[in-house]
Amino acid sequence: MYLIGIDVGGMSIKGGAVALNGEIIFKTSIPTAEKYTADYSISEDIKKVIDLVIEGAKISLCDVKGIGIGQPGSIDSKKGIIRYSNNIALEKVPVVDELKKYFDIPIYINNDANCAALGELVFGAGKGYNDIVFVTLGTGVGTGFIIDGKLFEGRECAGAEGGHMVINTSQDAPMCNCGQRGCWETYASATALMRQTKEAMEKYPDSIMHKLAQEEGKVSGKTAFGAAKLGDKAGQEVVNNYMSYITCGLVNLVNVFCPEAILIGGGISNEKEYLTVPISKAVNEGRFGAKFNPTIEVKTASLKNDAGILGAAALAL
Repeated sequence: MYLIGIDVGGMSIKGGAVALNGEIIFKTSIPTAEKYTADYSISEDIKKVIDLVIEGAKISLCDVKGIGIGQPGSIDSKKGIIRYSNNIALEKVPVVDELKKYFDIPIYINNDANCAALGELVFGAGKGYNDIVFVTLGTGVGTGFIIDGKLFEGRECAGAEGGHMVINTSQDAPMCNCGQRGCWETYASATALMRQTKEAMEKYPDSIMHKLAQEEGKVSGKTAFGAAKLGDKAGQEVVNNYMSYITCGLVNLVNVFCPEAILIGGGISNEKEYLTVPISKAVNEGRFGAKFNPTIEVKTASLKNDAGILGAAALAL
C-alpha cells in the first residue's frame, strides 16, 4: 500500500508516491498557475499531479491508502476547504469535495507547515518527541505545533499561524502579505533576509556580499551567511540581526508552549549549526524562567526538500 503526498507551493505543486515506511518511490511536479479562478480551480492542477504520480510510480488507485495535501494558508481540515491563502490567492475552495469526484479514497488537507511538522514527527527529526515547535523559514514563516504527540490546529483549524505574530507595532514596520504590519514573517523569512541583505549591500559597497551575489547571479538567503563566514563585518551584522529576529519569535513560542524541541526547516536551515547553535543559546537564555525551566533542543529539520510530500503523506497516514 502507498500514500500520495501533495505539496502545494507558490512556484510549484509537487507530488509523490510514498511507502508506509516513508520511502518516496516516485515524485514529480508542475508549475503553480499565476492565478486560479472559479472556472480554473487549483483542484484541477492537484488532480493532474495525482494522475502523474500514479502513472509514474506504476501503481493503481487500488494501491493507494490515502491522499494528503499540504497547502499554505488557513485550512478547514475537517471540511476539506482552503479557507484563505494569501501567498497563493485563494478563498473558499472546497478542494476535497472537488477531488472526490475523481478519487474514491480518503483525502485530507491541512496547512503546509502543519503537514511538515507531522512529517518530521513520523519520518524525520521529530521522532521520539511528544512536544515540538516546527518552524519553516522560506518565502514566509510557517509554524506547526505537536502537543502530546498530536497536531494542534486551534479552533476550527484556524490557529497555529506563528508567522503572523506581530513583533513590531510601529507604523513604518514592513507590510506583510496578510495585510498587517510587523509580522514575524516580515523579519524572519528567507524573503526578509534577502531584503535585509540588499539594504546592507547598499549601505556597505565594499562588502564581500557584492562579490558573492555576483558569483551566484542574485542575492539569496546564502549571501549574508557566506560573507559572514569569510569574516565580512557587514555580512555578520546582517546575520546577527536576522538571527535576533528569529530568536524573538521563538522565545515567544517557547514561553507559550515549552516544547521539548524546536525544529527549523526551509532553505535557511541548510546553515545547520551556524544557525542552530547561536539560536539555541539565545532562546534558552532569553526565555521566561531560563535558570529554572527545562532546556529546549534546537535542531534543523531532516526531511529537507521532501518535507512537503512526506508531511502530506504523514497527514494521510
